[in-house]
Amino acid sequence: MVDIYKELDKLRKQGKDAVIVTVTEKSGMGPADVGKKMLVTEGNVAFGTVGGGAIEYYAREKCKEVLENRISFSEKYILNDRTVSVDDGSIILPMACGGKVTLFYEFVGPKQYVYIFGAGHCGAALARVLKPLGFFTAIIDERDYVINALDDAADVKVNEGFVEYIEKHGLPDNRYIVVCTPSHQNDFHVLNKILELKIKPKYFGMLCSKKKIGDYLEKAYQLYGKDIDLTNFYSPIGLQTGGDSPEEVAISIAGEILSVFYNKADINSHMRDLAKK
Repeated sequence: MVDIYKELDKLRKQGKDAVIVTVTEKSGMGPADVGKKMLVTEGNVAFGTVGGGAIEYYAREKCKEVLENRISFSEKYILNDRTVSVDDGSIILPMACGGKVTLFYEFVGPKQYVYIFGAGHCGAALARVLKPLGFFTAIIDERDYVINALDDAADVKVNEGFVEYIEKHGLPDNRYIVVCTPSHQNDFHVLNKILELKIKPKYFGMLCSKKKIGDYLEKAYQLYGKDIDLTNFYSPIGLQTGGDSPEEVAISIAGEILSVFYNKADINSHMRDLAKK
């Protein structure tokens, strides 16, 4: 018998999302006994069972929605292959059992995934700030001595070239990206690669001056046209909190990440928007 909690532990260490589906209520006949559990991964691989048949197939399909929205909820089902009237919002599934079942879909994963390009003072400080906030951080840097000097603040530490990492591993849409590499050239290469591959981050922040980002964007417009979508691009990065130490900059960036995550953006506090005035 598969231990779904061991499988879940493996997934969490890899920084992957999952859904635990649990049978919480049952009345009448049916294969879904209270307490049965099923773990479903991002690739729709399942461990355990909630009873098989139509209910299990439906539950696995429903998990795709849970993984996309990152929200937990319960849903009621009537297991009946005949036409029946429903007045409580239950979903009818084509099974001959005739019973009723409630499944709880529990999203298991971090608030979000933050990819930090650059493991210098600011990148390392940001990883430390984000660690207790429930974000999963991956920090990428081509300098082995910098990566080796990091503590355990980041969940994943990768010693690879910045663009090489994107080309090799890709970046999923709707993730959070922070660029704070040791050179402006590397910064632009990361920006360019993300635009080239049409990656759609939920948040894309770059540690850069107002003048330098203007130069970057002019080059980007020349390469990709004026209609590129930079809605979620934040540079200069961070909230207007004051202070220029790595720790203060990290708090500013973390605050901006939280404001985007909780949809609390205020154009009067983002450095990006203030720079336009």
